[in-house]
This record gives sequence, C-alpha cells and structure tokens, in this order.
Amino acid sequence: MSDNIYSVSEIVGSSAEGIDDAIKVAIGRASKTLHNLDWFEVSDIRGRIEDDQRCHFQVKLKVGFRLDEPKT
Repeated sequence: MSDNIYSVSEIVGSSAEGIDDAIKVAIGRASKTLHNLDWFEVSDIRGRIEDDQRCHFQVKLKVGFRLDEPKT
C-alpha cells in the first residue's frame, strides 16, 4: 500500500449569494480542472459593498488533491 502524496493549489471563489456559495463555486470550478480533490481550507474571507448596499463575497481557499500514482 502506498502513501498518498498531495499537491496544494490556492484559488478564489466569489458569489453575491454568500460565503458558502463562494466556496461551492470555487470547488465546483476547480473540480473541472483538478481531480482527486480531497480537502479545502479557507484562508481568507473578504467582500465588496456595492452602491446598492449589496455585498459580493470572495473566499480564498487552499485545495488539496492527491497526485496520481506513477504507472509501473
């Protein structure tokens, strides 16, 4: 049995709906490019207040994904 080796990538998700949605949007998009996603860590939350007092949320995430095993 081999040990899992991970790579970490930093991404930013955004949403006008909320923090939870920004996380889901970021992970959903990352999963189209990266495979073997296993975990995420929120490293920063920020937002922008628009003229009509609405908020736009941004969440910086670190996502971890398992590297493929080398073919033998």
